[in-house]
Amino acid sequence: MIQRSNTRTVSYLLGIVVVMGALSWAAVPFYNWFCKVTGYGGTTNVATQASDHVLDEKVRVRFDANVDPKMGWTFRPMQRDMELRIGENAIAFYEAVNTTDQPITGTASYNVAPDIAGYYFNKIECFCFTEQTLQPGERIEMPVSFFVDAGIVDDDDASRVRDITLSYTFHRTEPSAPKQAALDKKPDQNVN
Repeated sequence: MIQRSNTRTVSYLLGIVVVMGALSWAAVPFYNWFCKVTGYGGTTNVATQASDHVLDEKVRVRFDANVDPKMGWTFRPMQRDMELRIGENAIAFYEAVNTTDQPITGTASYNVAPDIAGYYFNKIECFCFTEQTLQPGERIEMPVSFFVDAGIVDDDDASRVRDITLSYTFHRTEPSAPKQAALDKKPDQNVN
């Protein structure tokens, strides 16, 4: 009887460990999905096309740039801010420079403030969608195409937001396998 009780207890405990492991594994994708759907934490949306509904009301978008100190890059917005009509498509540029003597790959994380604006901030194209690799001393200008959805004026919590800050932070990452293969290829191995 005691043996059966111990076996049952061990089975319950193993079941709890398996369930907790599965929930831990699913937490990150679920959290990312939740943030994208709700705009929680300033997460922005991705749009496939520009807005077709432009209002006369304006919003100012400020641009912020940060870089991991171990990155070896300088990174800055090329404009401090811009004023645009709500729903109007805009393009802003950021500059990155690799200040080291080696190729470095990075990925940008991003958010907007205030957080509620994330639900209405839509990116059409962005350097943050893919990893970026800069050769030693290389300088690039990277665009972000975006608009603030007109629905912001109908949201009781967001309707008064007229100043939004778009912030990026670049982090060093390992290049993806295809990109690493291209970086490893010597110039005389390139085929036209």
